[in-house]
Amino acid sequence: MLNNLHSKKRIQLLIGFLIGIGFGFLLQKGGVTQYDVIMQQLLLEDFTVVKIMLTAVLAGMIGVHLLRSFGLAQLHPKPGSIGSSVIGGLIFGVGFGLLGYCPGTGAGAVAQGAIDALVGGIVGMLIGAGLFAALFPKLESGVLHKGDFGAKTFPELLRVNSWVVVAAVSAMIVGLLFWIEKAGL
Repeated sequence: MLNNLHSKKRIQLLIGFLIGIGFGFLLQKGGVTQYDVIMQQLLLEDFTVVKIMLTAVLAGMIGVHLLRSFGLAQLHPKPGSIGSSVIGGLIFGVGFGLLGYCPGTGAGAVAQGAIDALVGGIVGMLIGAGLFAALFPKLESGVLHKGDFGAKTFPELLRVNSWVVVAAVSAMIVGLLFWIEKAGL
C-alpha cells in the first residue's frame, strides 16, 4: 500500500496539505500562534511552546520508530555539519526573535488573521529564502560544509539499538516535562 502511495505525487501533496492544516489547527489550539505566548517563551516566562514542542518530539520519535520497526517507514538522514547548523540556527533565531513567529506558528497566525505574521512573517520568509538561494553557491563552497559530521544517527554513532536511544530520550523528555510543570513554568 505505501509503495503504491509513494508513486502518486498528487495524493502525497493532498495528504501533506491535510496534515499541515491539522498541524496548524493543533498549534492554534495549543495557543502557540499567539505573539504574546511566543514572546513570553523567548523571555523564559511561559513554557507553553517548550511543552508543546517536547510533546511533539516525543510522539514523533516514538511514532517514527514504531513505523520503522514494522517495516512501514525508513529513515533517510541527511548529512549535516556544524557550519550549516550555525547558519541555519542564526537565520531561524534572528527571524524568530525579530518577528515572534517561527514558520509553523507564523503560518498558523496568518490563518487566524494576524497581519503582522503575514507581512513580516510570510513575506520575510520568502525574502529570506530568496536571499539564501542567491547566496547558496558561495555558502556551499565555504561555511556550510565546515565541521561535516555526515548522515549518522545517534544510535549509529553510539552503536546501540535505536530503541535504547528512544527510551533514554523519552525518559529525559518526560522528566523535563514533569519538572517544568512542577516548577509552574
